[in-house]
Amino acid sequence: MHPLLQSLSGGDRRSVGTSNRAVLAVLEEPDLIHVLFQGFETSDPVLHMRCADAIEKITAQRPELLRPFKEQILHHLSQFDQPEVRWHVAPMLSRLPLSEAEESAVVSLLLSYTDDRSRIVKTLAMQALADIALRNRRLLPAIKPHIEELTAIGTPAMKARGKKLLESLAKDGQS
Repeated sequence: MHPLLQSLSGGDRRSVGTSNRAVLAVLEEPDLIHVLFQGFETSDPVLHMRCADAIEKITAQRPELLRPFKEQILHHLSQFDQPEVRWHVAPMLSRLPLSEAEESAVVSLLLSYTDDRSRIVKTLAMQALADIALRNRRLLPAIKPHIEELTAIGTPAMKARGKKLLESLAKDGQS
């Protein structure tokens, strides 16, 4: 096992462990990101969560690093049912360059995430859907009603996030 993955393994899913150090290492040497994706080939749920956490943090700054892993994200990572992985996959999905067909599939997938048992997954799926709608306005009529519904019926965190997202969608629509 690569030393970067070894440093991320162990402990439990309530801790990000050394994932912030992994973020710094990959930002310094971007080719190492492939090692984090190798972490999903293991059966270790703690490693899955920490790799997803690190990748999501890295690509918040460098979204282009996701491009070589697009197929893996769309067809493998997005299918994980582990909530701690889905928390991080939702924003990754919104950062990918997508064809029209892929975009429709991602929107459907994120809508399914809004039915997840995890409130965090639901909230982050709402954010990812809004980010996609802001990038591609033609999707707004399909996405906005879902965000409105989740804002009305969701948890306090979903309601707060939803209100901000709807304001952002309305504001962007006026420009």
